[in-house]
Amino acid sequence: MNTSKILQLLPPKARDAVDPYFEAFEVLSSVRDPRVLRSLAPSGVRGMLLHRGKQGVPTKVRANHEVHFDWSYPADMPEMRELYTRAKQNQWDSDTWLDWSIDVDPMNPETDLLPDNFMNFEKMEEFGIHLSREEKREGKMAMASWMLSQFLHGEQGALFAAAQVTEAVPFFDGKLYGATQVMDEARHVEVFHRYLDTKLEKLYQVNDNLFVIIDALMADSRWDMKFLGMQIMVEGLALGAFGTMYQMTKEPLLKELLKNVIRDEARHVHYGVLALREHIIKHLSESERREREDWAFEVALLMRNRFLSYELYEEYYADTLSRAQWREVVYSSKGLEHFRHTMFRRLVPNLREIGLLTDRIKPFYAQAGLMKYFGEAAAPELTEESLLLDLDRGSVSAE
Repeated sequence: MNTSKILQLLPPKARDAVDPYFEAFEVLSSVRDPRVLRSLAPSGVRGMLLHRGKQGVPTKVRANHEVHFDWSYPADMPEMRELYTRAKQNQWDSDTWLDWSIDVDPMNPETDLLPDNFMNFEKMEEFGIHLSREEKREGKMAMASWMLSQFLHGEQGALFAAAQVTEAVPFFDGKLYGATQVMDEARHVEVFHRYLDTKLEKLYQVNDNLFVIIDALMADSRWDMKFLGMQIMVEGLALGAFGTMYQMTKEPLLKELLKNVIRDEARHVHYGVLALREHIIKHLSESERREREDWAFEVALLMRNRFLSYELYEEYYADTLSRAQWREVVYSSKGLEHFRHTMFRRLVPNLREIGLLTDRIKPFYAQAGLMKYFGEAAAPELTEESLLLDLDRGSVSAE
C-alpha cells in the first residue's frame, strides 16, 4: 500500500491525525520474517497504536522466563569472570563522583548542551518557520531534554532486563557479572532522572518505538533474546548515542555524567557479546539463528526511527509544521545524522561478532545504508578507556 499517496488526498489536519497510524502500519508491514512479526506485533500495537507508554499510568507487562539455578557454582567463563572483576572495581557513587552544585543554564551559549547546528533550523525557515536566537536555543534545550529522557527510559528498561537475565542466564560467571549491571543500571536511572529533574526541569514521555522494543523484551521468555535485544541492540545503540552527546556538549556536569555512564556501558555490551557469541554460533539451530538475525535487523530499523522526536514536535512545532515536514527537518539535521552514524558504528560490528551478520542479511543492511559499519571494531576490542580516548579525539560538533 502506498500510504504517502493516500495521505496526500486528505486535508492537512486529517493527514497529520492519521499519519502516526499509517507510519505504524508501514513499520510493521515492512517486517519480512513472520516469526519476527509475531514477536513484535503485540508490542507494536501496544506502543505505536495504543500509546501505552503515554497514558500517565504505570505499564504492566507479563514476564515469562525460566530461572536457571546451578548449585555447583562453577567458574565456567574466565573471560566473564575478568569482566566481573573490572565491574566491581569501577563502581561509582553519583553523590561523590559528580558535582551536582554546578549551575546548569541551558540558555547560556558558553555551556551549550548541543551545538548550534545540531538541528536544521534552515530547513524550518524553508517551511516558513523563522525563529529568534532565543527560540533556537530553547529548541536545542528541548531536544537535549528529549534525548536525555529517552536515555532515562531506556535505562529503566535495561534495569529490568538485566535483573531478568541474571536469573535466566545459564552460566554462573554471567550471573555474577549480571548483578553488577543491575547496580549500574539503577545508578544510570538515578543520574539521568536527577539531571532532568533538577537541572533541565523537563521530562518527555517515552518514545513509542522505544516502548515497543522494551515491551517486547520484557515479555519474551527466551534469555538469549533478552540479551540480544537489551545488551546488543539497546545498550549498543545507547553507547553510540551517549558518546555523541559526550563529544558535542559543553556543559561540564553533563559531560562528566556521560563519561561515567559510557565506562559502564562499554562493559555491558562486552558482556552481551561474550554471553551470546558461542551460544548463537554453536548451540542454536540454523532456523533459530536466522530468526534472531532477522529480529536484530528489524529492531535496528525501529531504533533508527526512534530519533524522530515526535514528542518534542508535538510540544513546539505541531501547529506550524506537518509531521512530514518535521521528518524532513530531523533527517536533514547534522547533529541527529551524527547520532545515527555513531549509534550504528557501535551496533553493527557486535552483530558481526556474535554471528548475526551473515552474507544472507548483509544486503538488507546495505540497502538501509548501514554497510559502512561492517568492518568497525566490536566490543571485545574496545576497553572503557580506549573508547573514551577515541571519543575525546573525535569531533566535538555536529559538522
